[in-house]
Amino acid sequence: MLALRPLGKTPAEPDSPRITDDEAAAMARAVVNLFRLWDVSDREASVLLGELSPRTWARWKAGAPGRISRDQKTRLSLLMGIHKALRLIFCEPEQAYGWVRRPNTAFGGVTALQVMLGGEITDLLRVRSYLDAERGGW
Repeated sequence: MLALRPLGKTPAEPDSPRITDDEAAAMARAVVNLFRLWDVSDREASVLLGELSPRTWARWKAGAPGRISRDQKTRLSLLMGIHKALRLIFCEPEQAYGWVRRPNTAFGGVTALQVMLGGEITDLLRVRSYLDAERGGW
């Protein structure tokens, strides 16, 4: 008979590295360009990035994002993952950039951008997870 043994305590901090401030700043610059390619409005960008103020978004667009919160780092990481997955799935960049605005049956007929504009990190994660599954990443 197999005896159950108690597990040791798990550390409060995971072993996975956190996104550094320099990495976040690089992702912020990349997202500014990505949003231009996705034809994302300033208001939509604000929602996707966790309700940035117009002034803060203007600083991001000027290349000076300043302090980036943990929530924003997570959002940036998810957006970069979505971009990467689309570039792996589609051979033509125009197809990848246009995909976010095309209705998708996987999202009940709405676009991926509409899903992401729900404003929650889980909305970004939903799109990211779908794309990862489509490309065989999960």
